[in-house]
Amino acid sequence: MDDLKKRLKEIFVEDLKVQGVTPDEIDDNAPLFGDGLGLDSLDAVELVVLIQKHFNVQIANMDEGREAFASINSLAAYIREHLK
Repeated sequence: MDDLKKRLKEIFVEDLKVQGVTPDEIDDNAPLFGDGLGLDSLDAVELVVLIQKHFNVQIANMDEGREAFASINSLAAYIREHLK
């Protein structure tokens, strides 16, 4: 697992307080919302802030967020593409 995906998974468990899962158990392709990790709209807002804080990457609008937050893989790709 690459360092960025590992860090993202740690953020989900430590900062978003995802329960019942360790970073190693999070599937890179699993949906982050709904049946996947079970995140909700409040988590999405917090996740935008955490991505800005940890990576200095801003998610500009809902369309970008919807695409970026599809999975760990898509979020890692979004961050790599927008790193300043």
